[in-house]
Amino acid sequence: MTDQQVGLVIRAIRRRRGWRQEDLARKADVDQKYVSIAERGHLTQLPLRAVRRICAALEIELPFAPRWRGPELAKLLDEGHARMVEKVASLMVARGWEVQPEFTFNHFGERGSVDLVGWHAERRALALNEIKTRVVDQQDLLASNGRKRRVAPSIIAGELGWRPASIGNLLVVLDTSTNRRVVAGHPTTFASAFPARSREVRSWLARPDGPLAGLWFLSPTTMAPGIRGSAGRVRVRAAKRAVLALEPPRSSTMRQELA
Repeated sequence: MTDQQVGLVIRAIRRRRGWRQEDLARKADVDQKYVSIAERGHLTQLPLRAVRRICAALEIELPFAPRWRGPELAKLLDEGHARMVEKVASLMVARGWEVQPEFTFNHFGERGSVDLVGWHAERRALALNEIKTRVVDQQDLLASNGRKRRVAPSIIAGELGWRPASIGNLLVVLDTSTNRRVVAGHPTTFASAFPARSREVRSWLARPDGPLAGLWFLSPTTMAPGIRGSAGRVRVRAAKRAVLALEPPRSSTMRQELA
């Protein structure tokens, strides 16, 4: 929908309610000239906050739908997520874990996928990793995570033979100011679901004794485009599903991350 079409929607709903522009401005707590500008479709001339207030006063939802070079935007976002998955996989393998990316499940209609599953054979520990380049809808994220935590372990045990003595439920988030603001804005919610933080998560991955639920902020400085080349050779372990195993990373950046 174009800016002009949004303006027409605002005007139509305002008139449907029998409001003058002054009435809408008062309810939205903005200047009347902002309403006039919005109805003419000149949204780029207004602060985003003003546009949202005008729409909220009319009960209009105004979700963002960013577009960039057609399908290339989706590829760009997927590329960032793929690099995060590979980075986490490399760090885990260096600590003695076997890993499998994108483990999907369907249990009596409860569908989902775990971005990265890890198995530490020596300590019989299972890690369920949810990996996010950005946190958008925390309620949906927590609901999805709860379903995976409840359903995935038994399916993993049946398909891969990994029967854990302890389970780690890890949310790995790219360390950006935006993501930190989202987490900081819902402290009780995230503290309840993921009480441990980055340092504790890294310590648990090095020595996975007992269960853990934690949020790990992964530094973007380690997400260089050439990370795939620095992760070492890829081996495939024979199993009911292909299991990714990577040689320990050799770059100085990786060594610092493991310290």
